[in-house]
Amino acid sequence: MTEPRHDEAHGGALGERLNWLRAAVLGANDGIVSTAGLVVGVAGATDDRSALLTAGLAGLLAGSMSMAAGEYVSVSTQRDSEMAALAQEKRELREQPEAELEELTELLERRGLSRDVAQEAAVQLTERDALKAHARVELGIDPDRLTNPWHAAWASFLAFTAGALLPLLAMVLPPAEWRVTVTVVSVLAALALTGWSSARLGAAAPARAMLRNVSGGALAMAVTYAAGSLLDVAGA
Repeated sequence: MTEPRHDEAHGGALGERLNWLRAAVLGANDGIVSTAGLVVGVAGATDDRSALLTAGLAGLLAGSMSMAAGEYVSVSTQRDSEMAALAQEKRELREQPEAELEELTELLERRGLSRDVAQEAAVQLTERDALKAHARVELGIDPDRLTNPWHAAWASFLAFTAGALLPLLAMVLPPAEWRVTVTVVSVLAALALTGWSSARLGAAAPARAMLRNVSGGALAMAVTYAAGSLLDVAGA
């Protein structure tokens, strides 16, 4: 008999991959909703294709750059904090190695190991790579996989852009009489898909996430379209 295969990803690699996928789904979702609200609102005030294209592109560029900048700043702050924590841990290991070994032993004990086993494991981990052992067990940081702000910024930029292109193209490509209908239908379908995807990534029931996504997008488009229509009636 052959051994059963077990290809499931484990630990930090799986968590990191899920975080990136979830960020991509949420970034695309933001691009869909914000750009759809913008172009539908403009469509309520005018049917001029150039105005719709200009507004959609402006929203796409502003939103994607804002998302990328925000993600870069956020992840840079996180990376700075990780680096500072690692530097402090390295200093403590150099200045008080015995106390750090005892600390690692106690941390492993709290995870369910007996005192003797925890002490032996702490000694072996320290001999192999003391900083990596303390980083992972004490700080929850993998020194080999620190967060990268540039990766996060580009991922956010591309995800938002991909999401924003859908309502933009749906609004400017069809004939004038079909623009709003095509945009609303395609946006709601896309939001249902991103809601399903985010739920699956989080191992949650998809129906509720899909309903939240679709309802929020529909409300955003209804509000902006009503605002645009009122501005058109007012002659603004």
